[in-house]
Amino acid sequence: MMPGDGAPYHWLTERPIAHRGLHDRSKGVVENSLSAARAAACAGYAIECDVQASADGEVVVFHDETLERLTDGTGRLDALTRFEIARLTLRGTREGAPTLRDFLATIGGQVPLFIEIKSRFDGDLSLARSVAEIVAHYRGLAAIESFDPAPIAELRAHFDALGIAGAPLGIVAQASYEGAEWSALSASQREELTQFSHVERTRPDFLSFNVADLPHEIARRCREERGIPVTTWTVRDTAQAKAALAFADQIVFEGFMP
Repeated sequence: MMPGDGAPYHWLTERPIAHRGLHDRSKGVVENSLSAARAAACAGYAIECDVQASADGEVVVFHDETLERLTDGTGRLDALTRFEIARLTLRGTREGAPTLRDFLATIGGQVPLFIEIKSRFDGDLSLARSVAEIVAHYRGLAAIESFDPAPIAELRAHFDALGIAGAPLGIVAQASYEGAEWSALSASQREELTQFSHVERTRPDFLSFNVADLPHEIARRCREERGIPVTTWTVRDTAQAKAALAFADQIVFEGFMP
């Protein structure tokens, strides 16, 4: 069975997935930090993280497009070089935003990692290729996912040449893309995401679906018709987890210990 055709990556759903690591701002552990990665690994949870590119192409583990919420800096992350980002401090800590290479070195294969490629849906595939280059040399379990079908389709088309044939590729999705954060999408992009019509070119090994939208036909078809495991984000308490697991195979969680 080839990747993208329901390949049996059982480890994708074997354990709960800590959303941006096991973070707790009240304890000085910030999302997507090395401390959050260590905490999750020590607790035995899989880890989800977000990646973006610096101005000079370094892959940085960071969620927001802008710096203000999480650091003492201002402006867009992608306007700064890796050296400028390294000088910033995550709020309430002595840590900086880590590179993906440092994040992987910290985890060291202890637990699985889900790497979400952040995208502006502008057709730029350079970040996806950089992530693939790094993952190709990693000895631990790592999956790559994105809301944007384009980078996943690119990695799917060239996974052998990129050296990531063993890395599952996934799509992050939800029911609607009508909010302000999706305003840059064209009508055709919005329709493709809503209808999941990219599935034949992305051939995802797993789906990560918004817990607020479950149950949903896309998640059902993936699980029941295609044999694709479904994780669900972001689960924030035990009651929500119990309800979600009627429609998904594993949770992506934060704010509690499942």
